Amino acid sequence: MAAPPARARADYDYLIKLLLIGDSGVGKSCLLLRFSDGSFTTSFITTIGIDFKIRTIELDGKRIKLQIWDTAGQERFRTITTAYYRGAMGILLVYDVTDESSFNNIKNWIHNIEQHASDNVNKILVGNKADMDESKRAVPTSKGQALADEYGIKFFETSAKTNLNVEEVFFSIARDIKQRLADTDSSKTEPTGIKINPQDKGSAGEAAQKSACCG
Repeated sequence: MAAPPARARADYDYLIKLLLIGDSGVGKSCLLLRFSDGSFTTSFITTIGIDFKIRTIELDGKRIKLQIWDTAGQERFRTITTAYYRGAMGILLVYDVTDESSFNNIKNWIHNIEQHASDNVNKILVGNKADMDESKRAVPTSKGQALADEYGIKFFETSAKTNLNVEEVFFSIARDIKQRLADTDSSKTEPTGIKINPQDKGSAGEAAQKSACCG
C-alpha cells in the first residue's frame, strides 16, 4: 500500500542511501551507531547480512534523510550484500588502521563496487580506529591518503570510540551526493533522490546485529 506522496515527502528534501562496506571487524557498525545514536559500545556481535539506521541532517538549508546500510564483511555474506550496491548513492569503504590486511582488501571492495554499483556512486575512504596507540598502527595516514588519491576519492581517519571525524565523514559524502542530485535534478521536474526507498522500515528479518570490535 503506497503512502500518500505529500506525507512521504513532508519531513525531508532528499533521501540518500549510503552503504558501509569493508572487512569484518573494522568497526562499520560502531561508526553507524556513533553517527546515528551518538553512542559507542564494545559488546557488538558480528553483523549477519544487512542492518540499517536512519538519521536526518540539515545541509545547506535542506533536510537530508540518510538511510545508512551496514553490511556484513564476511565472505559468506558477500552474495547477500551485493544486491544492496545497486541502489546505493554513496559508499563508505572502511578499513582498520591497525589491520593491514583490511587496508589491502580495499582494492577488492572497490572491484566489487565497480561490478555491482551504479557508475556515478560517490565513494569515500575511511581509516577507522585512529584512536589506537601509534605502536599498534599498521597503516600510516599517508598510505591511506595515497590510496584515496589513486582512486580520486576523499579520505578520513576516524574513531567511533572518541567520535573523531565521524560526523565529518557522513556529512562530507552526503554533501557531495546532494550536490550531484541537485545538478542532475536541475533539468527535471521531480528530484530523483526523493524516490529512493521512501519507506523508513527495512526488513527486520534481514537485519542482524552489529559488528565485532570497534574503535
